[in-house]
Amino acid sequence: MDSEPFDMEALADELHELVPGFSGLHAIEKFNTGQSNPTYRVEADSGRYVLRAKPAGTLLKSAHQVDREFRVMKALHDNNVPVPRVFALSDEHSAIGRMYFVMEMVEGRIFWDPALPGMNTDERSAVYDGMNDVLARLHSVDPEAAGLADFGRTGNYFARQIRRWSEQYLASKTEDLPDMDRLMDWLWDNLPDDDGLVRVVHGDFRLDNMIFSAHGEKVLALIDWELSTLGHPLADLSYQCMQWRLPHQSGFRGLGGLDRAGLGIPSEEDYVARYQERSGIDVSNWSFCLAFSFFRLAAILQGVYKRSLDGNASNPEGAREIGKAVPLLASMANDVMAGKG
Repeated sequence: MDSEPFDMEALADELHELVPGFSGLHAIEKFNTGQSNPTYRVEADSGRYVLRAKPAGTLLKSAHQVDREFRVMKALHDNNVPVPRVFALSDEHSAIGRMYFVMEMVEGRIFWDPALPGMNTDERSAVYDGMNDVLARLHSVDPEAAGLADFGRTGNYFARQIRRWSEQYLASKTEDLPDMDRLMDWLWDNLPDDDGLVRVVHGDFRLDNMIFSAHGEKVLALIDWELSTLGHPLADLSYQCMQWRLPHQSGFRGLGGLDRAGLGIPSEEDYVARYQERSGIDVSNWSFCLAFSFFRLAAILQGVYKRSLDGNASNPEGAREIGKAVPLLASMANDVMAGKG
């Protein structure tokens, strides 16, 4: 972790005012795990905390809204979803010069490899079952009852998302990819009717956005709520289930090509069935949901790739890998459309 040149005296005074029971600031260090919203460990006499802030500099209006993260985590903590307890939200004119919020430090394990090396089959099964349970619990929360009825737009979530990411992809495309063209057309042609189901969606629900107990497989906290909004719950489920199909040897860290049954990892079919049983949500139009998730991720990565080219990529090798990922994702979506796999 890296230290930041903050005015420690001013920050200590502010945290004492904002956070109940806070005292004796010792140190603040940045986690080096790549969050787009900088996240820091705070050491104090009163304990350990996590501070999550907007990045410095000029930002897009709709990006890095840490106040939305604070709001959704506060609401969900009271609704049987494992999230860190949040303590305080600053304003834009804080001691560090930008908005931040403070939450509890959840001690535990983060797993970066979905194959869960070093575990036995029962432990792996328990980890995946724990994830499944958390997703079902999240999607069982009534947004209106939780005070989140205005946390996002209502209406056909998939239609809005296809329109948004099609525009983003076309604005950032760097080469013709027939698979992406076919995919966009297919999504519009196969768009299901709006079923009126609206839930809080995490937006980036995956293994490494969870903190597990130090000596067990219990999910202690679901973190990184930057992309959360109101939407269709099957978008979260299908986004996670892409991992069953993505290659393991790539930067995606997928489960493709692994002996999942031998590892104790449930099949995609069994995982989806267990989610449906727990949540009571009908999992229909599954091919559409999967193809949509591949498309959304491909469009996001195409934008990252284009920005890296425009900025004369500081990490050319990383930029090239992102560039290769887009046609792979489009190809895998075309396989889903064709009923393969």
